[in-house]
Amino acid sequence: MIKMNPSYSVVLRVRIPNRPGMLGKVLSVIGRAGGDVGAIAIVGFEDGYIIRDIEASAPDLDEAKLITAAVKRIEEIRVLNVADRTLLLHQGGKLEVMSKVPLKTRYDLAMAYTPGVARVAMAIHESPERAYELTIKKNTVAIVTDGTAVLGLGDIGPRAALPVMEGKALLFKNFGGVDAFPICLDTRDPEEIVKTVKWISPGFGGVMLEDISSPRCFGIESRLKKELDIPVFHSDQHSGAVAVLAGLSNALRVVGKGLAEVRIVVCGLGAAGIGLIRLLGAAGAGPIIGCDRAGILYRGRRENMHPVKEEIALVTNPSGLRGGVADALAGADVFIGVSEARSVHPDAFRQMAKDAIVFALANPVPEVLPGDVEPFARVIATGRPDYDNQISNTLCFPGLFRGAFDCRAREINREMLIAAAGAIAACVVPEELMESNIIPSLFNRQVSGKVAQAVSEAAIRTGVGTLAHKQAYFSG
Repeated sequence: MIKMNPSYSVVLRVRIPNRPGMLGKVLSVIGRAGGDVGAIAIVGFEDGYIIRDIEASAPDLDEAKLITAAVKRIEEIRVLNVADRTLLLHQGGKLEVMSKVPLKTRYDLAMAYTPGVARVAMAIHESPERAYELTIKKNTVAIVTDGTAVLGLGDIGPRAALPVMEGKALLFKNFGGVDAFPICLDTRDPEEIVKTVKWISPGFGGVMLEDISSPRCFGIESRLKKELDIPVFHSDQHSGAVAVLAGLSNALRVVGKGLAEVRIVVCGLGAAGIGLIRLLGAAGAGPIIGCDRAGILYRGRRENMHPVKEEIALVTNPSGLRGGVADALAGADVFIGVSEARSVHPDAFRQMAKDAIVFALANPVPEVLPGDVEPFARVIATGRPDYDNQISNTLCFPGLFRGAFDCRAREINREMLIAAAGAIAACVVPEELMESNIIPSLFNRQVSGKVAQAVSEAAIRTGVGTLAHKQAYFSG
């Protein structure tokens, strides 16, 4: 059963007769319809009636509609309005630009703008590196998307992608002190995307590519990393991989197994799955078997292939196993799903090794529900906040860019990603490590600072950091 989710909550404004028991009748109907009642407030009175706002949460959108319909059927009750609380939160967008400099006098204006700003412009013209000192460049990220692979929604376009990119910017600021701007491009042409990002790059200290469909995303990232002198990071490919590596490291400690000795099945070979396989391999993982809609990935497979999958086929599945995901799971120690809702039958997990680890990370509905796989797995994680062990890429990217900016890194390399994963894992102290607690909370304010420190040190150690790590700009 799917749990209640506040993102599917509604506010029902109802007119209720001012008689004993009428409010209880409405609340009972909401409960029987599958809703969970939240706050209740009186917002007005009419002759013989009380007008109330009632919050109700549901497990999904269909259930929310059923709750509303059930209340509307109550005699003597009138539903005046139904508001989706998530849409209300997004009214007018989630971001704004605020000035750091007060403009109270003409002298303030003369320094912040003309004529004083001309001196600042010329200082940068004479020494371009001073842009990091005298502008927002040192602390800004462009979040770039074309809207072709947004969350689990797919190709919904750049306008519909904007609220998601706003959300990413919100996370950057709240968890890393980084100023990020949504850049939603109305083109799907990789060449145009590369050109556009290069054109706007002078105003940014880094670029995060987001929700660009596979396999185009790989070529876009590769080109930009070669052609820009600021960090370029593909979130779909690397952020989740870092969080998974952190959680998996701790899960393996719980079950007493080593990364190099376990057999791992990765279900889903889009950007997230490919990035995960690459990072696990760099971290020293043992045999990995990749699966997608065409089944197990193996050398020479022709169905549902592209050059990046062909490359991955050369470094995975060393025994040449063929079949479907159920065949891959036989004897496997670890399952990591980055694919689609309910895409693996619970019975397939019966064949896994003792003390199995299952990360079912499809959102909002995982590949298999935790309750269905509990008899076969010792450690279970999802990407959802309403189950134990939420594996979220938010644990990675705010601190990662904070660290890259702190040492003015030219790029983000694999050593920095592995360092970030180690820092996240270390935020779960040994005495708190257990099956239901392998990954720190998103609201653990130590995470971003520790990730930033580890990333900055790794950047300097590998020669891509150009400044010694200083006290973080954002202390959390």
